[in-house]
Amino acid sequence: MNFFLSLFKSPVMTETLPHLIVGLGNPGREYAQTRHNMGFMLIDTLVARLNARGMKVQAKAIVITTQYEGHKLILAKPQTYMNLSGQSVQGLSNFYKVPLDHILVAHDDLDLPFCAIRMRPGGGAGGQKGIKSTIEQLGTPDFARLRLGIDRPPGRMQAADYVLQAFTQKELLTVSETLDKAADAALTWVTEDLNAAMNKFNGTGTA
Repeated sequence: MNFFLSLFKSPVMTETLPHLIVGLGNPGREYAQTRHNMGFMLIDTLVARLNARGMKVQAKAIVITTQYEGHKLILAKPQTYMNLSGQSVQGLSNFYKVPLDHILVAHDDLDLPFCAIRMRPGGGAGGQKGIKSTIEQLGTPDFARLRLGIDRPPGRMQAADYVLQAFTQKELLTVSETLDKAADAALTWVTEDLNAAMNKFNGTGTA
């Protein structure tokens, strides 16, 4: 009897903790291909690559759960607008019981060259309001980031206007290539760890 009970229990005992990947952006078609929506665009890239299905709305976010090489993935795009994104991150991490070291937040970054990729284990918000909100909601800055470079605005253009500017068609070709590499980085984080992803992908991109 004990042998048969162990057979039923073994899948539960070997189940791995889920990984939560959140892409930051603003909801609405008018923002779909703007610089501030690089995080959303990464989630779309991952969904397409993994052929993920079953979209739902949960914790004020569009959520798709899927599997990758035996790991459960929760892919999310908060629908609260950027400055309240942390509400979704906290809500999903609580619901799915995701530990801090299994949370990755992807976002655009003005301080990186156009289409550079940089992963980091934590740190301050650096002026990114979605990250600021996430730090406030989680109560800690100790969660992984996947920073996607958009460069500084040209001339005297205000950053607030620049981040809401749509990519040009020429830029989108480069962005698409960068998002593919960023998806590789995110999946390396899932299957290996953050250090492996940092070593392989930090500084890469197609600037």
